[in-house]
Amino acid sequence: MAQIGCLGDIVFFVSSRAVKTINNFQWSGSARYGKHQRHLAKTLTEFEGTDADTISFDVMLSAYLGVNPVSEITKIQKYESKGQSLALVIGDKRYGKYRWTIESHKVKAEHYDGEGNLTSATVSINLLEYLRS
Repeated sequence: MAQIGCLGDIVFFVSSRAVKTINNFQWSGSARYGKHQRHLAKTLTEFEGTDADTISFDVMLSAYLGVNPVSEITKIQKYESKGQSLALVIGDKRYGKYRWTIESHKVKAEHYDGEGNLTSATVSINLLEYLRS
């Protein structure tokens, strides 16, 4: 098995038996500025700091590729509902200054078997940087 990375204990990997990888990875950051309006003069801007970074990506979950979509979706929902902070590692790089929380997720159910069981889905995950106080 070739491990590509992980979010907590959600492992992204490729093997001869199963595939669970990420797509459409986006990492965003932003700065905050205060604007001070002055009478008959240009507005002054003041750097106030940075907002928490965000990361978003998609994960394809398919029973046809050796992954149980329902159990993986349940794990994602559990982390999100508990506000659990998770390390994000892809390759040999750890992302962020500390950890991440799952701010939101969206499941696009794609295929079902003849008994109505979900067999493949794409999950879009949005992470919010979680810093130590």
